[in-house]
Amino acid sequence: MEFFSDEALAIFVPILVYWVYSGMYMALGQSMDKYRLHSRKEEDSKNLVSKGEVVKGVLLQQLVQAAVSAVVFMLRGDSSSTVAYDEEAQGSTWYSYLTVARQFAVAMIVLDGWMYMWHRYMHLNRFLYRHIHSWHHRLVVPYAFGSQYNHPIEGLLNDTLGGALAFVVSGMSPRASIFFFSLSTVKGVDDHCGLLLPGNVFHLCFWNNTAYHDVHHQLRGSRFNFSQPFFVTWDKVFGTHMPYLLEERPGGGFEARPMR
Repeated sequence: MEFFSDEALAIFVPILVYWVYSGMYMALGQSMDKYRLHSRKEEDSKNLVSKGEVVKGVLLQQLVQAAVSAVVFMLRGDSSSTVAYDEEAQGSTWYSYLTVARQFAVAMIVLDGWMYMWHRYMHLNRFLYRHIHSWHHRLVVPYAFGSQYNHPIEGLLNDTLGGALAFVVSGMSPRASIFFFSLSTVKGVDDHCGLLLPGNVFHLCFWNNTAYHDVHHQLRGSRFNFSQPFFVTWDKVFGTHMPYLLEERPGGGFEARPMR
């Protein structure tokens, strides 16, 4: 695998995107208190794990993610076998775009379904919650670079294998996967950032957003709003959708208050 091959870029670009995008949100959070779902004081006092431990946990997950991705690409074969952007092979640029759009849609459905299933099961199974998924809920007040803070087993089963399955089932090329997994990474960071910035394109396109996932991190909402990273479909289908009301918080900012 060459250093600048599509496969190598598909492994490392989403990791770079994660730290750059989450770093941007952490910087914004220092000066935009009026858009925060939780105060900075709550972020420091309520969370049960230090930011240093979160960084180490995320780096471990990303190391495993990179290793599994490399294996999947090796088993899948040469990227030239899947030509997503070759106009001669596909017939036209528009055909290529439509093909990639279809692959993205399939990958979103597969990834959402896989992550909903594992996420919900890890809440229902007391052993799995206590020993594995509770790691992520040490972040009572989520923040951007805590998006991928999980127990290593959960990171492998939920995020990494879910991404690998979405890649294989959709049939996308390694080049297309650079953009898909960068999008997934950005969406996951956005869901945990704790900021409701005006004009956020993800909040305009998806009901599954920062406030929606914040409800899940609350005690009253821990058995609801499992869907991630894109749509709320599976919560609606299986009756685990909890609507919320946004209220202004004393001292500035907002609060996502569960409505049942």
